[in-house]
Amino acid sequence: MQHALYRSAKADPGRRFHALGDKIHRRDVLRRAWAMVRANNGAPGIDRTTLAGIEEYGIDRLLGELADELRRGQYRPSPARRVFIPKPGVKDERRPLSIPTVRDRTCRPR
Repeated sequence: MQHALYRSAKADPGRRFHALGDKIHRRDVLRRAWAMVRANNGAPGIDRTTLAGIEEYGIDRLLGELADELRRGQYRPSPARRVFIPKPGVKDERRPLSIPTVRDRTCRPR
């Protein structure tokens, strides 16, 4: 779907996509997003929920809850966890990095 939208936008730069919200909560879209989050193997967010914790909770259960919240317009992202990581090539300096929750990474636009 992303590639089809990309091709449409390139073919007609003036085209507007008004109805993307209904595609965000589709089960196949959320399943693909989960696969991308899982493949990235990132750190937990502010809620400290790990990928293993989500798998224990139930992926289908999480995706169902997210789809329902998105469909009803009740989804609100959590605050991101802020950590400081070393700057590459600079000794003793750090830069901020925000880490969203696993749940937020699954349903945010890319």
